[in-house]
Amino acid sequence: MKATAKWVSKLAFDVTSDNNHTARLDTTVEGGSLNSGMSPKQMLLASLCSCSGMDVVSILEKMKVPFSNLIIEAEAEQTTEQPKVFKYINMVYKANIAATDLDKFKRAAELSHDKYCGISIMLKKHCAINYTLQII
Repeated sequence: MKATAKWVSKLAFDVTSDNNHTARLDTTVEGGSLNSGMSPKQMLLASLCSCSGMDVVSILEKMKVPFSNLIIEAEAEQTTEQPKVFKYINMVYKANIAATDLDKFKRAAELSHDKYCGISIMLKKHCAINYTLQII
């Protein structure tokens, strides 16, 4: 696995993966840049959501749990001193799953955080990751 960051302007970078996908990372105008992309920490939270989401989708499909909508939100509080790191992360999984499948939904999220999502497992070594589930 490899990634390359190419400086664009101010504090903006275009990051390209070894399979040629590109994303813009930046910071706010108040932070001294262009506000032209997610900040690195926002991208980390987004990566956590999508990594765990991929697991949950795969697990629910294997469990034959029907759903057509899955939304995962993550919010982190940061320390105030430098380096600013996450104190904790709170996640909410929202899916249109039958109430009778709630236990399977919980199990899928649990397996993601405890066994399959490498981003969650790495981040948990530094800060708590809490999550709740909602049927929508």
